[in-house]
Amino acid sequence: MLTLRSTLTRSRGLAAALLAGTALLTPGLATAQEGETTITAVMHSGLRVLDPVITTAHITRNHGYMIYDVLTAVDANFKPQPQMASWEVSEDGLSYTFTLRDGLKFHDGADVTAADAVASLKRWGQRDSGGQMIMDVTESLEATDDKTITWTLSQPFGPLLDVISKQSAVPPFIMPARVAETSADETITEYIGSGPFVFNEDEYEPGVSVTYEKFDEYIPREEEASWMAGGKDVNVDRVVWTTMPDALTAINALAAGEIDYLEQVQIDLLPILEASPDVIVETRDDLGYVTIGRPNHLHPPFDNKLIRQAAMAALDQKSMLETMQGDPAYYNVCGAVFGCATPLGDEADAELVTQGANIERAKELLEEGGYDGTPIVLMAPTDVTSLINQPVVAAQALREAGFEVDMQSMDWQSVVQRRAQQSAPGEGGWNMFFTNWMVPEISDPLINVMVNGRGDDAWFGWPTDERVEELRAEFVAATDEATQKEIAVKIQQHVMDNVNYIMMGEYLIPQARRAALENMIPSPVPVFWNVSKAAE
Repeated sequence: MLTLRSTLTRSRGLAAALLAGTALLTPGLATAQEGETTITAVMHSGLRVLDPVITTAHITRNHGYMIYDVLTAVDANFKPQPQMASWEVSEDGLSYTFTLRDGLKFHDGADVTAADAVASLKRWGQRDSGGQMIMDVTESLEATDDKTITWTLSQPFGPLLDVISKQSAVPPFIMPARVAETSADETITEYIGSGPFVFNEDEYEPGVSVTYEKFDEYIPREEEASWMAGGKDVNVDRVVWTTMPDALTAINALAAGEIDYLEQVQIDLLPILEASPDVIVETRDDLGYVTIGRPNHLHPPFDNKLIRQAAMAALDQKSMLETMQGDPAYYNVCGAVFGCATPLGDEADAELVTQGANIERAKELLEEGGYDGTPIVLMAPTDVTSLINQPVVAAQALREAGFEVDMQSMDWQSVVQRRAQQSAPGEGGWNMFFTNWMVPEISDPLINVMVNGRGDDAWFGWPTDERVEELRAEFVAATDEATQKEIAVKIQQHVMDNVNYIMMGEYLIPQARRAALENMIPSPVPVFWNVSKAAE
């Protein structure tokens, strides 16, 4: 798999020049209260959507991990571990009994009960791809007492613990029952969790700044922290996420010590940080990310498989990855819908996306599919480093193949809100957008939401795909890894033919932090427990 270069062969003189004069406090940054320890972080996007069940946006998921907790969590070895609860499974695999650990409290002082967990799991199960499949075979999910959850199935579901322990795309965060009883189609309006940080609603500025404070009554587990599992020890008083859409401004603020952490570093700006002895540049994990194009299966022209195939033929992974990252040390051409370095990764039938653009084939498919010149509304975010380039490269390639393209620029949170709309493109809807996933988020057919074929209950784009649902059910029923692998290859081939989404390759994106931040967990999800901040 790819490894991060420690340095780039760039001019240090330019970097030093760019650093000059950056010691003045950047406007808009929060100032720590006297005696408090505050981490100031610039995340990949501003936070506007606060409900981690209603969207798969990473910034909302990251927010969820700050204030909520989960029953079970996956560790760095992809193994489910107890978090809020331990569990027992019946010999026939039909009954799971979860027991809440002692000392769990919500931020409003109420005890966490099994009824809260049940309500949260039920709401999560309506939205999550794997959760929907579990609910299909759920006979009952109930609180048998204040600390015990009994989950009874009509047939075995071997991956149940893996699904509820996953770190994305929609983790089953536990909320108070009164909040979790909100319809899964409506956004919650109360943000009370039992996690290690408390959301400070008074200081929240949507899309601009969000503040979290240490929850003094949180009792960490005793195990060593590993990804989302283990002890969540909070060693600071506050964490403030602040938004800086301009990449150079954020880089200079970090180098000057005005902020402590930068989630995504633009590759061509790395020399600036490498010139600073007080900054550490690193990757959170070796698997990295994938970038993908998602067509809207509901509306013309992408309701036609041939037109979707034409779009895939027009796009070139290498050109897109080069534009995104610039340096081949940070990207990898890959056609595996479950990721090239994962146990289920396979590139069967991926030639159309891995061997360069085939414009002539795209034109043939457009003609065969009867494309009538309907403009494609392509949403283009302007404020996320890792998502700025894909729509621009795609628009040019699609036009060359014969598509009419209406590229509409907006900030990422507007994309997040608009992509949930099923209305026609001319009525506020859309035809295509690009997004990124961590490789662990796409690594099997239950976690990978983009292979969900449940129509209106599928992920944004809403494909109705009975064949892929049959294959996913076969994957759940498989009793050995070899059979699961065979089924995963069939899903790979089907997705390449049906174009549920367009795999555009893998990449690494570094993060950067002040050297004063120590013990940051090397996890795909940026978390702020266990981190300590030394005086500078």
